Amino acid sequence: MKQILISGDRSGSGKTSITLALAALLSKTDRVQTFKVGMDYIDPSYLSAVSGRPCRNLDSFALSASQVKDIFAFGCRDADIAIIEGVRGLYEGAEALDDTGSTAAVAKSLDVPVVLVVSAQSITRSAAAVVKGFQAFDPGVRIAGVILNNIKGEQHRRKAQTAIEHYCDVPVIGAIPRMEEMQLAMRHLGLVPYREGSRSGEFEGRIKTITDLIANYVDLDAFRSLMKDAPVSSPPASVFDQKREQDVTIGIALDEAFNFYYADLFDLLHSLGASYVPFSPVHDLLPEADGYIFGGGYPELFTAELEKNDRMREAVRETSRNGTPVYAECGGLMYLTDRIRLKKGWHDLPEDTGYSMCGVFAGETRMPARRVVSYVEGRSSPDSPFGPATFRGHEFHYSDVVLDPETKFAYTLSRGIGIRDNLDGAVIKNTLGSYTHLHPVASAGMFAYFVELCRRTQS
Repeated sequence: MKQILISGDRSGSGKTSITLALAALLSKTDRVQTFKVGMDYIDPSYLSAVSGRPCRNLDSFALSASQVKDIFAFGCRDADIAIIEGVRGLYEGAEALDDTGSTAAVAKSLDVPVVLVVSAQSITRSAAAVVKGFQAFDPGVRIAGVILNNIKGEQHRRKAQTAIEHYCDVPVIGAIPRMEEMQLAMRHLGLVPYREGSRSGEFEGRIKTITDLIANYVDLDAFRSLMKDAPVSSPPASVFDQKREQDVTIGIALDEAFNFYYADLFDLLHSLGASYVPFSPVHDLLPEADGYIFGGGYPELFTAELEKNDRMREAVRETSRNGTPVYAECGGLMYLTDRIRLKKGWHDLPEDTGYSMCGVFAGETRMPARRVVSYVEGRSSPDSPFGPATFRGHEFHYSDVVLDPETKFAYTLSRGIGIRDNLDGAVIKNTLGSYTHLHPVASAGMFAYFVELCRRTQS
């Protein structure tokens, strides 16, 4: 199958809108499987929407090289083309002196060619120096072509393209002018997941705007010609191999408030013998299940609706008290506290306003608070509902969860902040709530422990 990676020279280069458009255009004629470098939920939601296939995340900080290859091979089944979107600049990662967590690391691990998106605003010949520097920085990364963005006029394009193709010996396959309509469309997509934004029907129009604009300025045939054409081989032992019949049911909160899930979670649960039933904490009653997962999302945008569904909140609280296993990440953690308190000025609130939540954990969520975005490393204790393990993950939030001083924690972090004092994973009975987002493949053993706990506690 054909394989390619699209990266940027920096954050804001335009790679997201370009990748989105190219995936949409190629999906009209081919089965396109998309991937996103890094632990991210927003971009994958759009790539999934335009391709019709679940976008999967590849992160060399959380995942080993073999796990990256396993996810890639599993995602590529029955696909014609694999398109990988990078994260930030090509070489940005977790550390200063190695490429762990970077787009470059994934490109080398999978041996895929890279199309570099260069923001050429206010530069022409210097664009060649940028590309040349990226080529020389790590010769193990194969930069196969360039797309210029933020071009102002034909002379600008011609000088930058001529310089790059002469000095760098790679083709420029697109030159996109700076267009306010594309900037506006992408800004509206921004940090809003596709599931939430598509309810109004406006997002489809914005995606079409981006796609139509880029179709005029990128040579699709040239883009295809740069792709690596090779078979994708599955590893000898895949984490997705089905091992047992489905004898456990997991309820998964999935609606406009909670939708931050990696696509691999659902496949991993299946391989562990667990089926899942989606439900909405905003609209539904709590379904019967052997365990529950509340993922991340934006519960702070639906506080009134979540508070109004008191039958759901009461059922979650009682289910936790009865010892049914419950796992909650970030937004899910916020939902399990006593209340979410939004501060004066938040979305023009005239005063601090609190909304009652589930009350599983004694304490409240306050926001906005300091912005926390970090890779996470830590250890889970033996009495955790996820069992004893070391793990790597990610945290990204603008909230502060303030819990009772007597709260017990299952996670001790060596990297990251967590809930407080480098502690995360608040635990009560068989309920665990954390700011840490775990990748299900990287932490497959922890999810296996949780599923087995659900199996053992079945009524």
